[in-house]
Amino acid sequence: MRPRTWVLLLAALFALMQLATVEGRDTPDSKNYVSYALSLTGADEREAAAATIDHYCAGRAAMAHRAQLVDVVRFHAPDPAPRVLEECREQEWRQVEARLAAGDTGGRTVPFMPERFMRIFEVRPGYPLVLAPFVALLGVTWGVWTAGVLITCAGGVLAYLVLRTLAAPVPLALTGMALYLVLPCGTTAMRPMTEGLMLALTLAALWGCALVLGGTRPRAGLALVGGALFALFTVKHSQALFLGACLAAAGVAVAVRRRWRGTPAGRGPVALATVGCAGVLGTVLVSRLLDYPSVSESVQDLLTDHFARPDRERPWAEFIQLQGNFWMEWARRQLWEPLFLAALAAGTLGARRRPAFGVFLAAAACTGILNQAGHPDINIWGDRLITLAWLLPVLGVPLLLEPVLRRAVVPAQGAPVEPVG
Repeated sequence: MRPRTWVLLLAALFALMQLATVEGRDTPDSKNYVSYALSLTGADEREAAAATIDHYCAGRAAMAHRAQLVDVVRFHAPDPAPRVLEECREQEWRQVEARLAAGDTGGRTVPFMPERFMRIFEVRPGYPLVLAPFVALLGVTWGVWTAGVLITCAGGVLAYLVLRTLAAPVPLALTGMALYLVLPCGTTAMRPMTEGLMLALTLAALWGCALVLGGTRPRAGLALVGGALFALFTVKHSQALFLGACLAAAGVAVAVRRRWRGTPAGRGPVALATVGCAGVLGTVLVSRLLDYPSVSESVQDLLTDHFARPDRERPWAEFIQLQGNFWMEWARRQLWEPLFLAALAAGTLGARRRPAFGVFLAAAACTGILNQAGHPDINIWGDRLITLAWLLPVLGVPLLLEPVLRRAVVPAQGAPVEPVG
């Protein structure tokens, strides 16, 4: 079969597998994105609140039903889903009604939480804009599910395209796509959150880096990197800042290394560093111009349990102390179950087969570490904040397997002859 047929088959297989869990993927923050999307379709606040609460509580009820079926003590008890659904609706409506009555009606999102907390989501229109047409056409439940499948599959296809641009044979490029779908990247991207788009846009930026470093389509590559940074700003502006800074550092590192070895730095790394710096500068200036929540506000949100408690007088000192505690516990858990560390090590070894691109890949993966460092909460929904670091094994492991495939004399099926830096 043609490569595109294999890509479509992998995507279709993934979509079929996701039918096993249509409801119950939501996190508490998902309510904010769904209600934002509903407001973009023209729903007023009460309509958006009703549809969002029904969807969220149906998911909670579905999870309770599935958990009860395998409870070794209560599996024969009555189904808890109706009770959980009713209690969830009552709780959510109580909070929303109180805030609506207090006049908290200024934003696009339904006021599920205090205004300061909701402001964080008001400045992230990217994901709701993508979600809105699906919700309008298919309803909340199937619209959210369909959008999740398409966003996740798009990330897998981008992983395939990056590897093909790096001259990886088709089987290894398909392996990269499969790894993206089965590793935590795919699981996290299916949640109604921003992470799916963040992963896809970061891969788009890496594809642009591969195009620039390969010298085949440098202008298109630079445009792709710049467009990805712009889109990331609308999805989560802190991620645009992280990615821009990391790509700029990677470009400088590659140029300096080449100079140190007595070879020309080349236009590619310098151009990518310039685009990264422009992304950082643009993110800082526009976010200040639009009065986006500051870093200090994010730290207060973390330390006050989403502004449920008074602001901390010494937030940065507490934040630094929490950082130390968090990473010590994180390291202990990783050493206990070292799959993630082993995957990062394998990805790093594979990335070394494309030295220049490998630096940019490691830089993009570092944005996951920075994202997690900004939210040192050990219990935050399955390590979703650090998921971007999994891009290193997604793209690095197929490159690590390349010599094995070459020795097996598997045809490259039209792969470019010259690998990228």
